[in-house]
Amino acid sequence: MSKGKATDVRILNVEIGFEAVSFRAPLKFGGRVVDHTYLINARVDVESRSGNQASGYGSMPVGNVWAWPSPNVEPADGEAAMKAYAEKFAELFASYPEFAHPLEIHFNVGAEFHHQAKKISDRLNLAEPLPQLAQLVSTSPIDAALHDAYGRVHKKNIFHLLSAEYCNEDLSYFLDEQFAGEYLDKYTLREPVAKLPLYHLVGALDPLTDADVTDRPDDDLPMTLGEWIAADGLTHLKIKLSGDNLDWDVDRVLAVEKIATDAQAKRGCAEWFYSCDFNEKCDSAEYVIEFLNRVKSSAAQAYDRIQYIEQPTSRDLEAASAAKMHDVAKLKPVVIDEALVDYEALLKCRELGYSGVALKACKGQTESLFAAAAAQKFDMFLCVQDLTCPGSSFLHSCSLAAHIPGIAAVEGNARQYCPGPNKKWRKRYPAVFDIKDGNIVTDRLNEHGLGFHLPEWVSSIPAGVKDDGADQVATTERIVKKTVRDES
Repeated sequence: MSKGKATDVRILNVEIGFEAVSFRAPLKFGGRVVDHTYLINARVDVESRSGNQASGYGSMPVGNVWAWPSPNVEPADGEAAMKAYAEKFAELFASYPEFAHPLEIHFNVGAEFHHQAKKISDRLNLAEPLPQLAQLVSTSPIDAALHDAYGRVHKKNIFHLLSAEYCNEDLSYFLDEQFAGEYLDKYTLREPVAKLPLYHLVGALDPLTDADVTDRPDDDLPMTLGEWIAADGLTHLKIKLSGDNLDWDVDRVLAVEKIATDAQAKRGCAEWFYSCDFNEKCDSAEYVIEFLNRVKSSAAQAYDRIQYIEQPTSRDLEAASAAKMHDVAKLKPVVIDEALVDYEALLKCRELGYSGVALKACKGQTESLFAAAAAQKFDMFLCVQDLTCPGSSFLHSCSLAAHIPGIAAVEGNARQYCPGPNKKWRKRYPAVFDIKDGNIVTDRLNEHGLGFHLPEWVSSIPAGVKDDGADQVATTERIVKKTVRDES
């Protein structure tokens, strides 16, 4: 690494804790049903070379069912391992001795990711180490808090701090020589776009009509698809599909099309879109092509509304049976999701025919920015997806989406499944959490750090935010893990 900038920071302290969140309605994906999660909440304190200090905050759901869907590790064990991994990296980030830019700190600490994944799994007697995706999710709150603190110590939004003026290394240091002389300011926006369409999730268990409702929660939120469209003016619907039952998948899209057509007609909306998410369950590209052809023959207008296909086959890119997506991509953009864990994976997916990239804040601010740069370099379709992120984790996701050129839409489904942590944040950012005309208003996400203000109640409870009696949210599960630099 080069000599360093006057703007570099070092980490003084890392705090981490876990916050239980229950769901108002179950969410099914990848063949499993989720009805609760934990937030990993992190606080990072930094110091600049000039001696100024600031704190940053990051939060992200554990999301182990999505990040680690292993037949060899029970979900509860995977969840525990991801928490332990986050705790370990609180220690490792706090012990990083150098002044640097957050991109460089994360990149260098990340050299320990795979080693610690094996050590944690061995300590917990698990059958396999944490996979790379679980590693990224577990450390993403710390990465976010570090970027947030860096912005706050310089009293700027982090998207103003990605140029050669602040970064010690260009992108070729992190990616390859195609990016020589380039910095992330080339691939990001200084100011957020004014608004973005929201992708609303239509889960496999979600009721489309009143006839499908078996248990309506005791709240004032919509429940059926028609109710959600009417309430939020939705224009983008993400449809969860089975991937191993072609008849059900086609029928589900046609049923959504019928409900959406009726609901949109009532509000005078003529244009809306779908994305289709098979959660890797398809066994081949041919399945996807047959699915698209059958949708097109049954309802051409529904086919036309499909904006993209989300990674339909296995995330295992090295398998001999890894499906090639070239023919699917001729019909619709096919985006990388679960397989996108680093730049090398993105290159491999391009070889396999993927034509788009799904960014996710849960993979870390650093890795998301690298993926966004590569996707733009290679002229790929771009969207930002969700890990059912509530509260500040959703604000982080929206800020990321609003500062990347060409984002088609941003997914946000915590408001459907676990809205409790949103309540306090909604008071300051109502236009982000209260959807109007199908859009999230993002023009205010230009404040210091990650882009949004940290209220006093975050600063006072840095690693376990409570929600004042909201029944969807329990208090912090355990004591805060605190690591302070030993100056001796």
